[in-house]
Amino acid sequence: MTQLLKTWLDQGPAPQQLISFNHHDIVTGTLFTNQVHQLHQQLLQSPAKRWLLACESSDLFAVGLCAALLAGKQLILPANTQPGSISQLASEFDGVLADQPLSDSGEYLPLRKQNIAGSYAWPSLAAGQDYGELLLFTSGSSGQPKAVRKTLRQLDAEVSVLEQTFAKHLPHCSVVATVTHQHIYGLLFKILWPLAASRPFLSDLVEYPETLGYYMALFPNLCLISSPAQLTRLPKALNFERQHQVPSLIFSSGGPLPLEAAQGIRQVFASLPIEVYGSTETGGIAYRRQHSAETAWKAFAPMQIARDESDGALLLKSPYLADDQQLRCDDSITLLGEDLFRLEGRLDRVVKIEEKRLSLVQMETLLNSHPWVAQSYLVLLEGQRQQLGAVVELSDAGKVELNSNGKLSVNNALKNHLLNQFERVTLPRRWRYPAQLPQDPQGKIRLQEILQLFDND
Repeated sequence: MTQLLKTWLDQGPAPQQLISFNHHDIVTGTLFTNQVHQLHQQLLQSPAKRWLLACESSDLFAVGLCAALLAGKQLILPANTQPGSISQLASEFDGVLADQPLSDSGEYLPLRKQNIAGSYAWPSLAAGQDYGELLLFTSGSSGQPKAVRKTLRQLDAEVSVLEQTFAKHLPHCSVVATVTHQHIYGLLFKILWPLAASRPFLSDLVEYPETLGYYMALFPNLCLISSPAQLTRLPKALNFERQHQVPSLIFSSGGPLPLEAAQGIRQVFASLPIEVYGSTETGGIAYRRQHSAETAWKAFAPMQIARDESDGALLLKSPYLADDQQLRCDDSITLLGEDLFRLEGRLDRVVKIEEKRLSLVQMETLLNSHPWVAQSYLVLLEGQRQQLGAVVELSDAGKVELNSNGKLSVNNALKNHLLNQFERVTLPRRWRYPAQLPQDPQGKIRLQEILQLFDND
């Protein structure tokens, strides 16, 4: 297997390599090298080993990423920058690399756009020094954020496989994304893979169809990194009309893409998106173009997949993992061939809302800490769009508030409480307040009765 990412990180970009762009600015290899050099020097002078990295602009994020890896630092990537989320991670970092101060404690090195005069050499590892590593936090089934460590070897293995699998479809391609680089999917597909393969990326997020149209008109070859939530809405936003300019490839990851959405994308862009299945822990496991509801997933070439006969769980051996041990995943599968399988559903209580991975246990724990809540239970409601339903047994104080000021007042107060740790898009959209949670004599939730509470609005 080639070492595409490591080779690039060892050498740095060519002076004229176009690193990133937006509608008013470009970053060349020379400017990028100067910025990485300066930040690398600051990091070497700091005794802090663990750095939180967060930045909206992808080019500045990439500067922080490269400088810290070459300085041998550990980078902590928060899933979001909500105050409660940063506070939860406070014990994990000693300094902050960001476009704004996110914590009152530790050192702060700002990531800012600046033109640095001169021409500096790309930093190199000190003798005997190892590359830095990444620590990403994802929702564990216990309700506490779960740390996932990623070394350069693991990231390099995945970038190299992506290039070997898809490069023939990406001639002189520029990359734009509707997803953040703070999560593993955006990190790999928008930052690391484009850098290593010398493909420029858009430093901003694409938030509107008009913005996507603008860049498709500018670039004859464009790779779109997106998600089921955005791709589901896009055909309607384009009036289901065939577009004159179309991306060379469209990737989707972060959750299941409805068949109707895949067909809608083909209607407007003349090709099906490539869905990638995986997780923060595993990286990409398999991919497919969804021609029908029965389209199987095809494992990437280095993957070894098997099925646990006791409950159908996916068993995985992968070079993207920290060791050669077989990993038991939380999805059940049906094997259809040596490298083909069908997904059959989740085995735990971690779900995805708008492609954001969410522990129902973690959110219930926070809900239960509110003085108006005695206990709560969250459920994923299927429909045209997946959404969360919250069933809350109120405390005496909560019942007083409900009787005095009504359901909307309670809803809003509990949502504001959840915003301390969770992004608004992930919050429950439907709320129920029964006198007691439906439970059997053993204290187990009666799921069918929970779901029946949402039969009528």
